[in-house]
Amino acid sequence: MNKAADLTEEMRDGGTVIRLSGSLAIACLRDLPNRLDAVQGPVSAIDLSDVDHMDTIGAWTVHRTAKRLGTEVTGARDETRRLIDAVGSLDEPVAIRPDHVPALTRVVGQIGEAVTAAGSTLFGLLGFFGATLVAAWSLIRHPSRFRVNAVVQRFEVVGVSALGIIGLMSFLIGIVIAQQGSVQLRQFGMEMLTINLVGRLTFRELGVLMTAIMVAGRSGSAFAAQLGTMKLTEEVDAMRTIGVSPMEALVLPRTLAVIVMMPLLGFYASVMSVIGGGFLCAIALDIPPVTFIQRLREVVPITDLWVGLIKAPVFGMIIAISGCFQGMQVKGSAEEVGLRTTAAVVQAIFLVIVIDAIFAVFFTWVGWN
Repeated sequence: MNKAADLTEEMRDGGTVIRLSGSLAIACLRDLPNRLDAVQGPVSAIDLSDVDHMDTIGAWTVHRTAKRLGTEVTGARDETRRLIDAVGSLDEPVAIRPDHVPALTRVVGQIGEAVTAAGSTLFGLLGFFGATLVAAWSLIRHPSRFRVNAVVQRFEVVGVSALGIIGLMSFLIGIVIAQQGSVQLRQFGMEMLTINLVGRLTFRELGVLMTAIMVAGRSGSAFAAQLGTMKLTEEVDAMRTIGVSPMEALVLPRTLAVIVMMPLLGFYASVMSVIGGGFLCAIALDIPPVTFIQRLREVVPITDLWVGLIKAPVFGMIIAISGCFQGMQVKGSAEEVGLRTTAAVVQAIFLVIVIDAIFAVFFTWVGWN
């Protein structure tokens, strides 16, 4: 059982020495703090050689007394000395309210932090893309490690399961394009050009772009959440421990599945948009389906189809790598899974739109317009 804390004063060559004994724990201090407050200087030292135990409250009591009397603490064991030093390091005034920062300085600082974070994320994304290429080359050299079942399963999750929602969305977008286009073209008596608008816009731009946005929100977020949860449960670390590469087992199957499925989904979405536009033209503009299809074949060049099919796998790669990258960055808490999932969707959609703008300029430059 711990002895109660006690205090004695001794006269030595250098002056008065306060000698503490017993346990300086909160349960054993009793009236020791009041007795120490009653001590007046000069005091040459506070001796702790007879102290059996000390907790944070006892260390704070000793530190406060030594600071008030302007003396030193002697005879303390190593762990006791570290505790007193740790308590003393906190003996600084703490501001209740933060210092006022001018609005301009705060805004500039936030912009700088955002730019720094964006640059760091972009750098990490490029590094992750490089690691994906290295893993792909390793699989090419060792085909036996390729996980066919994992890729086929992702085909179903990314592609087959998304046919319903992507088809419905594309059909409705085709109706909206045809309706809004016909309203504007009617002012010039050129409702027939609605077919041009629907055909070229869906095959060249909106079909693959809206598909990419849908896949980013549906599959990219799922990738980030799945890999993030595996990081929290240490499944990724366990895979590394048993000699399985997470890049080959987790990232590459998802990336290959999205790259392969995006052109198919993009073409499917474009066809559904054309069907939606044709439906609206038949109902509102009295354009027969046969006339709609014949006009579509005349005004839509094959290059528009190639433009959409070329962009689709690039968009798919961006979506998959963004989702997997954000998922692999999860650490610390379950809250970060949600934050990284949101970041994956926002990052993928932003990069898809940026790359789409670059493609638009490039294809115009080469004459595919």
